[in-house]
Amino acid sequence: MANSRPTSPGSHVFTRRGLLRVGLTTGLAAGITGPLASFAQASPIEPDAGLAPRRLDPGHVRPQGDPDFHPVRFRLPAPIGRKALGTTAIHLVDRSRPDPSMPSGQRELMVSLWYPAGISDQAPLAKYMPPKTAVEVDAAWTGEYGLALPSGSFDFANTETHARVGVPVQRLRHPVVLFSPGYQYSRFVNTAQVEDLASRGYVVVTIDHPHETPVEFPGGRFLPGAPAPEPVDPAAIRKAVETRTADARFVLDQLERIGGGQNVAADGKDLPGGLAEALDLRKVGIFGFGLGGYTAANTMLEDERFLAGVDLDGTLQDDRLQGPLGEVAERGLDRPFLLFGSAETQRTDPGKDHYDNSWATFWEAQRGGKLNLTLLSTKQKAFTDYQFVFSQLFHDIYGEDPIITSVMKALVGSAKPARSVLAQREYLTAFFDRTLRRRPALLLRGESPKFPEVRFAR
Repeated sequence: MANSRPTSPGSHVFTRRGLLRVGLTTGLAAGITGPLASFAQASPIEPDAGLAPRRLDPGHVRPQGDPDFHPVRFRLPAPIGRKALGTTAIHLVDRSRPDPSMPSGQRELMVSLWYPAGISDQAPLAKYMPPKTAVEVDAAWTGEYGLALPSGSFDFANTETHARVGVPVQRLRHPVVLFSPGYQYSRFVNTAQVEDLASRGYVVVTIDHPHETPVEFPGGRFLPGAPAPEPVDPAAIRKAVETRTADARFVLDQLERIGGGQNVAADGKDLPGGLAEALDLRKVGIFGFGLGGYTAANTMLEDERFLAGVDLDGTLQDDRLQGPLGEVAERGLDRPFLLFGSAETQRTDPGKDHYDNSWATFWEAQRGGKLNLTLLSTKQKAFTDYQFVFSQLFHDIYGEDPIITSVMKALVGSAKPARSVLAQREYLTAFFDRTLRRRPALLLRGESPKFPEVRFAR
């Protein structure tokens, strides 16, 4: 259809612009039901309304005859910190956990390290995603079951980050923070948060969780993401959290080995110069989005090496409406933890909409420092890069078409992406500066006129 051209005065031209406008307007008018609902709204059962990646249909070709079509490369917000950035990906094998689906027969992970770099402008800038992962993530959003976009609209493989590949690490000791993504989300879709923390002096380690999300290994080996059942089984969520917790603890084990001078890369890849000396493993935190937030809290419950954590809009129970509560929600933690929620999820007051018993229970049980923030006018995906990715994509397609406001509100809320990104960056940094570096953080003392969109919920 997208390649069609009129053969008579009564025919219609099915350009990308026209198809999108009709498809999205129809979806919005219907309250975004049907296939688009799984992307636009959080299901009552899904902890973070994750993607259900689909295979590309060989018959679904790019509409090359459509003059509106071209892949969109995205511009990541520049980090606020002053430090140059480096990044490297590392293939890890956990020989203590069997996994017959892997060539090694053991659990395999891909992680990315983002770090303050020594001054170097010779190495290439890292791409946002490796090629096969980019195709998979694009496929989850495009086509008739996504946002009515032609395949290839999201050009993640050619989008550049602000970090240079493999450059030496700045020769200072830096606190370390691990990141766990949302359910079935790639480790790359919170890069704006991760780069900013690294630019302010943190080594940030992002983790892909195989058999949930698409993972690309060295040499081009690719493990597709698993389609999510509808609805998501709470028992499967509990298992996923346990698996992710084991992943995070294993990654910290490997960082300790790196700090001891070992090369943990399964393929023997050289690690960036100065990395071992740069890891301050006395100061380790963890944060995550959606199910990654649940993972962060649960990992802290099981491992005292993690001194502080952040949950970005993730429930702490296996079924948000029916439970059961996660153990961490019932027991709380004896170290600082930040709950940072959107305007439509994770309320701790039973009298308000979107009440989440797990957050309320955790708040009462928490023995360490605690904060509960709300980012007004947002939906859950505003805590990922999709808030500015969607904005750039839709403006590229529609220009200043008024439909953009409606589509953005349905997907990520009505907050301006630039303000949302800035608020998240500042509060994440303030929290980890306070808890890991013991630096004053005035922003955490109460509501600030600098960020009226951030409310202290409790």
